[in-house]
Amino acid sequence: MNSEFAPVVIIGCGPAGVSASLFLSKQGIKHIVLEKEKFPRDKICGDGFSGKTCFVLRKANIEYLDEIFDKGHEFLPTHGIRFSAPNSNFIDIPFPVVDHLKNKALGFTSKRLIFDHFLYEKAKTPFAQIIEHATVTTIKKNETGYTINYHRPDKKVIAVSCSLLIGADGDKGISKKILMQQNVLNKSAAIGLRAYYKNVKALHNTNFIELHFLKEVLPGYFWIFPLPNGDANIGIGMDAAIAKKKKVNLRESMLHAINVNPLIKDRFKDAVLTDKIYGWGLPTNDSVAKISGDHFLLAGDAASLIDPFTGEGIGNALFSGMLAAEVAAKSILAKQYDAGFLKIHYDDVLYKRIGDELKLSKTMQKLINYPWLMNFIINKSNKSVSLQNTISSMFTDLDVRALLKKPSFYWDVLVNK
Repeated sequence: MNSEFAPVVIIGCGPAGVSASLFLSKQGIKHIVLEKEKFPRDKICGDGFSGKTCFVLRKANIEYLDEIFDKGHEFLPTHGIRFSAPNSNFIDIPFPVVDHLKNKALGFTSKRLIFDHFLYEKAKTPFAQIIEHATVTTIKKNETGYTINYHRPDKKVIAVSCSLLIGADGDKGISKKILMQQNVLNKSAAIGLRAYYKNVKALHNTNFIELHFLKEVLPGYFWIFPLPNGDANIGIGMDAAIAKKKKVNLRESMLHAINVNPLIKDRFKDAVLTDKIYGWGLPTNDSVAKISGDHFLLAGDAASLIDPFTGEGIGNALFSGMLAAEVAAKSILAKQYDAGFLKIHYDDVLYKRIGDELKLSKTMQKLINYPWLMNFIINKSNKSVSLQNTISSMFTDLDVRALLKKPSFYWDVLVNK
């Protein structure tokens, strides 16, 4: 079978795949993107976009964020976060104002149906060949890279080959299954439910996102993310192993909290569920796992890069896609695609940037098992500016690692500074 060739082939056109495509196009590298769905298409998610998302979008094109914040009917800027403890105490933490952003928000919310289509449209460049309704059936190693077979609705099999393959088709995609010889959730994976509601009361006037550690949903967390047009993304997340062990029914736990928890039940008195309640797996990672090999890189959910504590994965997906494109350019220039070269330039660099964050988040995730400790942290946060800044930095891309390595940080927390 004759095979069309491109230096890089990307499987998956979600945030990780599109990010890789955008940055490959910026460097003038021709590539093919294979996507099994047809855009616009939905993706089950919490619909929250952190400062890391904004950072990558600015790097891709400074005008992208201007477009996003000009579309108030599709994207909602968010200016802070509310945390509540099992004892119903809560704290509102505003995100910092950054001068060079000209008072723009450091995050936003939007339905993934809209955001992913926004990115998809930006990926249409002369350097990118995006093929939708392309179901990949086989990925085979050859002497110079990979040959990928796929078919479209007519079932005709088509082959493409590449020097470097970027797998960005999610945790259960064929890339991870073939390239890593596994197709199961990591032991540290979480599961979540998403529901869309209208008329949720008492949303913050500057659109703070909310994470609630309610006694009805422990050892999980409940979220309320305001969306444009009066909508809200409501959901629950929990460690998959714990949910299985304790035989937790997430749907029942979420609806029970909505109906009985004194902190939120009145806010849902007139709320209306506008869609089905959907569930999905969150491939989290708290260790330095292998995410590359000879002639391939994994990005986004395929690399299990979702934050274990917040459940946010879009920022890391976009960042990993950006880095994958940078590494692709280095590989093409050096004509090196071996596992050692890619590990040094991709795995090591990525984990240097986000590895400590993932480990910190895994530690914080474990705190959910101790309600009294969550109560202590929220109570302490009301008094300690240092702790408030730490929580805020988890969503605004500040350098958490540098802060936590300072002995003075822990002293400031203890003495309520």
